[in-house]
Amino acid sequence: MTSVVDTSSLLPPFWLIRAAVAAVWLYEGLWCKLLRGQPHELEVVETVPYFGPRIGALFLKVLGVVEVALAAWTLSANSPVMCAVVQTLLLVALNANGLLWARHIIHDPAGMVIKNFGFLVLVWVCASLPGYA
Repeated sequence: MTSVVDTSSLLPPFWLIRAAVAAVWLYEGLWCKLLRGQPHELEVVETVPYFGPRIGALFLKVLGVVEVALAAWTLSANSPVMCAVVQTLLLVALNANGLLWARHIIHDPAGMVIKNFGFLVLVWVCASLPGYA
């Protein structure tokens, strides 16, 4: 005899899923880029042709602001599907450019892609959640 178990009770609260996605963007934007907690990221950006140190540093700051804004947008739960689309496009563009221009200095390119794939799955789970239930 098989019993059916309601696994929906195992899901974390919706606010926690949103907070997890927002925390990644906040960490990446604020700590890694704006506060330069990961100096290697500037080195990666500087490998893009025509960027170099001057434009690379400015690009990294702007990207940091965009990522912090994505954290706030995620937490707001406004237009969640559009938010997920923007997150997906940004992450795919960043990964593609990183692999194209800086693969030789990224310590684990395959790991980067796999982790970001997992993160994007969570982004789309977050987009599918109802409001603040």
